Amino acid sequence: MFLDAAAAIVSADKLREYLLSSAHPIGRYKSTFFRSLGYAPEQWQVLERDLRAVLSNEAQPSGVSEYGQKFTVRGALSGPNGRSAGIVSIWIILVGETAPRFVTAYPEE
Repeated sequence: MFLDAAAAIVSADKLREYLLSSAHPIGRYKSTFFRSLGYAPEQWQVLERDLRAVLSNEAQPSGVSEYGQKFTVRGALSGPNGRSAGIVSIWIILVGETAPRFVTAYPEE
């Protein structure tokens, strides 16, 4: 299955205040990884664009909750500094909606 990248919802706050935040209690660990690829909170739109590009890869259903269907999409990011790394991204389609929403991403092991 493939998710609609054009319709995907990616919260600016989730990127700036979580994934790229060195102060967030959980996000700071992920921030180290994303910053090592050259992503920065001030240019969060670059990470948004690259996460949307990952949605061209196949999405694997990864569980249903009371909120909706979750999907895992794996892919590679080529960061602004030229470094590349594999990531795992998690998306959800909420009950009653059709657009995937970005939940989180982390380095692929």
